[in-house]
Amino acid sequence: MQQVPNKLQREDKKQDLIIIMRLALTIRASSSSFSISNPIITLSQDESNTPTLPFNHCTTHSWSQLKPTSSANYMSPKLGPKWKQYQGINHWQDLLDPLDDNLRWEILRYGHFVDAAYRSFDFDPSSPTYATCRHPKSSLLNRCGIASSGYKLTKNLRATCGIHVPTWADKISSWACSRSSWIGYIAVCEHKKEIIRLGRRDVVIAFRGTATCLEWLENLRATLTNLADQVDGKDDIGPMVQKGFLSLYTSKTSKQASLQEMVREEIGRVIKSYGNEPLSLTLTGHSLGAALAILSAYDITTTFENPPMVTVVSFGGPRVGNKRFRRILEQNGIKILRIVNPDDVFTRVPGFAVSNDNDVADNEDVHVARLLGWLHRRVEDMQLVYADVGQELRLSSKDLPYLKQGDVATCHDLKTYLHLVKSFVSSSCGPCTQKTINDMWPKAWL
Repeated sequence: MQQVPNKLQREDKKQDLIIIMRLALTIRASSSSFSISNPIITLSQDESNTPTLPFNHCTTHSWSQLKPTSSANYMSPKLGPKWKQYQGINHWQDLLDPLDDNLRWEILRYGHFVDAAYRSFDFDPSSPTYATCRHPKSSLLNRCGIASSGYKLTKNLRATCGIHVPTWADKISSWACSRSSWIGYIAVCEHKKEIIRLGRRDVVIAFRGTATCLEWLENLRATLTNLADQVDGKDDIGPMVQKGFLSLYTSKTSKQASLQEMVREEIGRVIKSYGNEPLSLTLTGHSLGAALAILSAYDITTTFENPPMVTVVSFGGPRVGNKRFRRILEQNGIKILRIVNPDDVFTRVPGFAVSNDNDVADNEDVHVARLLGWLHRRVEDMQLVYADVGQELRLSSKDLPYLKQGDVATCHDLKTYLHLVKSFVSSSCGPCTQKTINDMWPKAWL
């Protein structure tokens, strides 16, 4: 028997619709893309009509300075038998501070895969191909300037929003209510020299950040929700994740498979094809993409028996789940490296974070402990208590002179994160100001 929506549910849907229409009007008024990580899209004449992600007012350190070139003057570091160390088998012990140069190159390399996801997305709401991939699968990496990566794109990925909008709203502004959109891709390393350099065959799953109206609305659904496949009855509170992120990962339509189904299908094929050789799965993303990378990593390790080593490299990612979810990620052997800018507000949302199970109990002041305990229970009842996961590489934009006055968008921008990774040496000496961009980045991957 179908349940009739009560008054509160109808009010929630009404509020969702109001937010949708406000976002739609904002986007239409600005005539530009609407994204945390990609606030404005401009076209550069010298980049063959490739969208250029702006670095706000920082013109002296452009994106072109971060891109690898086809020159072969320098070679990327050979990881060989030490590849698991750089994939986090020991939680990147002694590699983060000071930042190991080999790890630096690997982080930047995965950052360029995320950039390719941004550059391939059609942000133009007036385009008939809005929210789709701008490039054919066979030439995407080449058109994004990373043809020399040694990888081959094998699967395009789409995410579907679980929010339903009225038919009349869709007719008024169909582009603003587009439920399904291209979110990233899966690429497999197939170049023999690159496989030798990496010490294994690597599979990359790359996700872009928030770009569409309904994705924004999913971001705002900040309360935690249960993972249905992880109910053991042992804890009062089981593993929970942010409702909107889970919705984007699992929602589907009659014509469009869910992101979860697409990831499972392709990873199953990859494991079947290459499971008899050294294999790694590296999931990477920025902003919303970082959250989807963590959810995908969780799903892979719980779906496949004895999966390959799974690593997540995230840039400017929000919180995803509670402490029970974090515990399962650790038990499943998922290695997570979070690159975090403390000046980026989006790394401190949603909800409230707890660092360990004894934060309240360890407080020496009994009265303060009781107050904190009461507040913790109230926030927990609201399903807003999150837990940070993995290892953190903390890099502040205030350490770089040309980023000190950056606004919210600058602090969150993917290019900001890559500039910070490129320049960081250690917490004791801060960023490297002596080396030039060309000195810091190997000019070829192969």
